[in-house]
Amino acid sequence: MKQLPNILTLLFAALLTSIVLAQDPPKSRAQAEALVASLKYQQGSIDLRHGLASLQVPDQFRFLNGADANTILVRLWSNPPQSQPLGMLVPANVSPLSPEFWGVIFSYEEDGYVKDKDAEKINYDELLKQMRKGAQTDNKERGKQGYPPIEIVGWAAPPRYDQSAHKLYWAKEVRFGNETENTLNYNIRILGRRGVLVLNSVAGMSQLPEIERNTLAILSAVEFNSGNRYADFNPASGDKVATYGIAALVAGGVAAKLGFFKGLWVLILGAKKFIIIGIAAGAAWFRKLFAKRA
Repeated sequence: MKQLPNILTLLFAALLTSIVLAQDPPKSRAQAEALVASLKYQQGSIDLRHGLASLQVPDQFRFLNGADANTILVRLWSNPPQSQPLGMLVPANVSPLSPEFWGVIFSYEEDGYVKDKDAEKINYDELLKQMRKGAQTDNKERGKQGYPPIEIVGWAAPPRYDQSAHKLYWAKEVRFGNETENTLNYNIRILGRRGVLVLNSVAGMSQLPEIERNTLAILSAVEFNSGNRYADFNPASGDKVATYGIAALVAGGVAAKLGFFKGLWVLILGAKKFIIIGIAAGAAWFRKLFAKRA
């Protein structure tokens, strides 16, 4: 357990370094508008990660590739640069400079085949209690680092898992410090042969009805291609099983693995600013890891 503080210190150090390295945001409205004008929107059929999966962009959306997504995340919203996402699905008729703008960020985590046998047995109310407790515990460390406390208010939409499609989705309502509007963190996970497609949308709670209206369209628009689907899992060919299940996906299991730094925070996209969350999940996991080794 003595190693834990050092590891957490390294986590925060890595995070602070990424902030320093963040690209300068536009210094005027004109510069911001020029960045928006440079974005290349796509519609129709989109190839994700060189044949891994496909996206059929719904009519009410447009798609930005990874580089353009980073333009919004890093240049416009001043988030620290991380690994480039696969892309970003955004509303077709809303400017990235509008307070009403939101987006769905696509990424992929090749952590192995996630077994879903526990999906029907999970007590999500109990899981929520554990997540809240973890957030409360780690708010002490957040305060030392100068960041506002986090409160997980509750499920904005309780976890739902489509067993036949192997798609999981849920939403959390989160409060940061004294923010007047709570934050909506909407999550979609699509299970595949060797990993998980990660779709994250963060906005204000007032945008929940709009995101909920579009969730089914987004879910049906994304599929793994043949050979990469959940049903294609073949341990005889060397396919590996992930070290976590459905419950850990909801609690933050993709981030909760040694050496995986980029998943230990979530970007507050709806507020157009960067606030760190997820340290609770990471710190709790490290505690359990070293408790077992002690």
